[in-house]
Amino acid sequence: MGSPIMRSQTIVLLCSTLLAVAPAAAQQRMYKCVDARGKVYYTQVPPPECLGRDTQELDKSGTPMRKSQTPAALTPEQQKAREAGLKKKLEQEERSKEERRKNTALLNTYSSEKDIDDARARALKEAELAIAETEKRIAGAQKRKKELESEKEFYVKKPIPLKLKQDIANNEIEIKNQTELLDAKKKEISIINAKYDSDKRRYVELTAQGKK
Repeated sequence: MGSPIMRSQTIVLLCSTLLAVAPAAAQQRMYKCVDARGKVYYTQVPPPECLGRDTQELDKSGTPMRKSQTPAALTPEQQKAREAGLKKKLEQEERSKEERRKNTALLNTYSSEKDIDDARARALKEAELAIAETEKRIAGAQKRKKELESEKEFYVKKPIPLKLKQDIANNEIEIKNQTELLDAKKKEISIINAKYDSDKRRYVELTAQGKK
């Protein structure tokens, strides 16, 4: 066995060796690049001067490992174009996702083309009943208008009572509102037909694809 002095010297030598190796291990990666002016850089992180230029990765002994190109910094115009492209891609993905959702809902709602025709018939019937009810209210308001006009004739030479003025004004508003509602209900017929035409066309396409 060695003496205590020799063991101490051995321990000191091992510690010194480990301390010398530690920094080298911490610097396993180095990069070598040359900027536009020909200046050579040896760094652990590629410097800004080498953006867009060939860069060599070195091992701890300085031997080249591989060559790569550090991406160049984007100009404001390039960054804007990149963001616009990403936005467009996200919008397209969202539209595709929404279309898939609608297709799934369509196939889950109807089991045949007849189901679509039946649903159309029910929707049209409801719209037609609403139109008939609105026309009935308009007829009633028109009848009331004639009654108010007859009542108004009694006050040709004297002030019209406030209540009669209010009744006439309310009647005009009622006729106007119901007429606008009637127009909207009639337009709804076209909207209903367009919707079910589209649903039926898409249903036929989807079911045909499923049969292939």
